Amino acid sequence: MSWRWRSPWPRSLSGQIALLIALALFVAQAVNFALLYQGHAQLMQQTVVGPAVTRYVDAAERLNRGQPLEDNRPGRIELVPESPVFPKAPHSPPIENAIRAGLRDAGMGDLRIETEIRPVRPDDPGLERFGRPRAERLRRAGAVMIVAMELPGRGWLVVHAPWPHSDGWLFLQLAGQTLILYVVLLLPMLWATQRISRPLRELAEAARRFRPGHNSADVRESGPPDVRAVIAAHNALQQRVTAMLDEKDRMLGAIGHDLRTPLAALRVRIESVEDEADRARMADTIEEMNRTLDDILSLARLGRPSEAETDVDLAALVDAVAEDFVDLGQPVSFLPTERLTLKLRPSLMRRAVRNLIENAVKYGGQAEVRVERSAHAAIVVVADNGPGIPADRLDAVFDPFTRLESSRNRDTGGIGLGLALARAIAREAGGDITLANRPGGGLDARLTLPIG
Repeated sequence: MSWRWRSPWPRSLSGQIALLIALALFVAQAVNFALLYQGHAQLMQQTVVGPAVTRYVDAAERLNRGQPLEDNRPGRIELVPESPVFPKAPHSPPIENAIRAGLRDAGMGDLRIETEIRPVRPDDPGLERFGRPRAERLRRAGAVMIVAMELPGRGWLVVHAPWPHSDGWLFLQLAGQTLILYVVLLLPMLWATQRISRPLRELAEAARRFRPGHNSADVRESGPPDVRAVIAAHNALQQRVTAMLDEKDRMLGAIGHDLRTPLAALRVRIESVEDEADRARMADTIEEMNRTLDDILSLARLGRPSEAETDVDLAALVDAVAEDFVDLGQPVSFLPTERLTLKLRPSLMRRAVRNLIENAVKYGGQAEVRVERSAHAAIVVVADNGPGIPADRLDAVFDPFTRLESSRNRDTGGIGLGLALARAIAREAGGDITLANRPGGGLDARLTLPIG
């Protein structure tokens, strides 16, 4: 079985609206997170840079005056002989540049600054030297920012500042906000789009079910004003189509009556023709005109059948049609088969099968009829031993008034409506008719009808 890629884009209106809203919320939250992260980084930088510059300036002045660095504030700033920053440890160039710029503004020149972000263990005994309150802040932060400034000839001034070990709380904050937004906005929007799309689904289903002449009920107008306007337009269109078809049926009835009356008069008048051969030819012509008129009217009225669907034994129906041809001395044979009940319009289906058999007898000399059954369809096969049809014209013969005289007998008569009417009847019943040339010669006409 071949694998087919299916687009993840939903097909329903409500699904597409929900996905668009979800994507919009996601993008908005991504922008919000970027702004939060940037603001958090700036806040942390200000928290470290400002106090560090102040302490360095104050410590440098104290050292120049020979005073101690800080009284009663252990661990705030220290003077050590070497930098405590590991060369390969993670550092923060933005903070280094900001402190360096602040020291230049304070008149201390361009000094060497090194930073390191170092994790802090809660049980680290070295934190006690910073005093209890500051040690607690360092433990809660989970990491410490070590900032070292070189004083040439004197050593390094070192400042320790709390630094969050990770930005996980920002992600948790974003996830919480997104969840709240989805619950507060997306779920009500899903409910609203479902209410909007329900009338559209009902309208689509009514349009699929619409059959002229079946007195389809109007679709209930509901939903927003735009949707109600579409439903109202559909109901009005349905009524106009039904009215037009009613008028067409009345017109066809009048045409049929007006044509049959003079044909009946001609049929009576030809009885006065003395030449029997001429009288027979005239009678045949009038009969052919009557059949043609019946076919044209039947084809035009097929969309509005007056016959109701009933349970029909398809095998018995086909057998009865074939038997009618046998009674008339036609070379038609039927292969008996098991009972096969379908819901059909029997008169129309008889006409379709009769047209197929008549076509096979006319152009193929004889007809072999059988009924087959597959998993989901019943198939009536009418086979003949005629010359067949060119492969590129197998579908063209179903067009009304089409006759393939180059491959068929010129003396068979007809105006090319038999197959067109048969296919129209089959499709009205949910099936179809196809033609296929047999390898050994002849033609197979297959009338397929759905089961169930």
